[in-house]
Amino acid sequence: MRSSILSAAAVLAGLKLVSGQTFTDCSPVRGDKCDPKPGLGTTITTDFTKKSDDWKEVDGTSLQYGPNGAEFAISKKSDAPTIGFKKYIFFGKVSVTMKSAPGQGTVSSFILESDVLDEIDWEWLGADDAHVQTNFFGKGNTTTYDRGETHPVAKPIETFTTYTIDWTKDAIKWYIGETLVRTMTYNDPKTLGGANYPQTPMRVKMGSWIGCADAAAAADPKTKGTCEWAGGPIDLQKGPFNMYVKSVTIQDYGCGGMYSYTDNSGSHQSIKSTGSCDGKPDAEEKVSAPVSYGASKTGGILVETSAAISSISMKPTGYPASANTTTHGIATATGSPSASAYPTSSGVVTVTTNSAPSHKYGGFELGVMALGLGLGYLVM
Repeated sequence: MRSSILSAAAVLAGLKLVSGQTFTDCSPVRGDKCDPKPGLGTTITTDFTKKSDDWKEVDGTSLQYGPNGAEFAISKKSDAPTIGFKKYIFFGKVSVTMKSAPGQGTVSSFILESDVLDEIDWEWLGADDAHVQTNFFGKGNTTTYDRGETHPVAKPIETFTTYTIDWTKDAIKWYIGETLVRTMTYNDPKTLGGANYPQTPMRVKMGSWIGCADAAAAADPKTKGTCEWAGGPIDLQKGPFNMYVKSVTIQDYGCGGMYSYTDNSGSHQSIKSTGSCDGKPDAEEKVSAPVSYGASKTGGILVETSAAISSISMKPTGYPASANTTTHGIATATGSPSASAYPTSSGVVTVTTNSAPSHKYGGFELGVMALGLGLGYLVM
């Protein structure tokens, strides 16, 4: 029997930050009839020195705000502080200025994820103050874990650094500061002819979680690989372990309005927008104003037994650590995104958001979690 039993709140938060999700409430690619989703359709910058009503907190998340931005604290096994942006982007550019959480066994994550489980990731291990990992998934395909790459970065735990994802229908580019560290094209062999290329409307999600809760998790065959990837069991007596996010800028290359799927192909051609442009990242295009976002539906509460939880095995971005993971030597830079990265002269409006109340989730946040792991990528 495991030495730790996680709370129901931790189960709800769990696995929502793990890369390569296999759970979604509504997926058009499996034939579900899903409601249209609100698109951003503009550029917005969130100053996380204050609360913002553009983001939702998963149940059990309570962030503190101050000069260092939003504080995602891990101090007990059930902690998996996680938030997500309310609206979707259909291709776009997102940047985060942050410090990752320290500590063996902790993981910090910043991702884009769609309803059909397309996904683009940044992840940091608390045991490694010299690297960051990138990854992507298409339609929840986790049959292989050879898509991740590791990149050197100067002291991501100690230093505020800006990380950017520039995502179009043709390529995904990851930047550290202003330095391009990785490019993944639509026709790269790892996308399987584009089938695994992320190309459906996505939301930004971020948080920190425990990749290895204790010695029991490290010894269990179901969680051993995750523990090895996370650097070993966390020592909570040395906590709290804090990730800090100072700001996030999100630019939607799509049209805003409402995004919907016209078929179950999961292709970008199947996406329809009620906005007024064609989704291209063209500075001369008119960008529609964002629509208001209503309250989401609340579902039931999931309570899982320890037996049900312990029967689940999962592998995050960096698993398994092997020769399949590529490490690149690259210069790094820190600081905020430049003004040229997010132009406003063409009608793209940059908005800084401030104080607002936090939000809670319902049953559509539900997921699965391995017992003893405080994992966290939300499906909001």
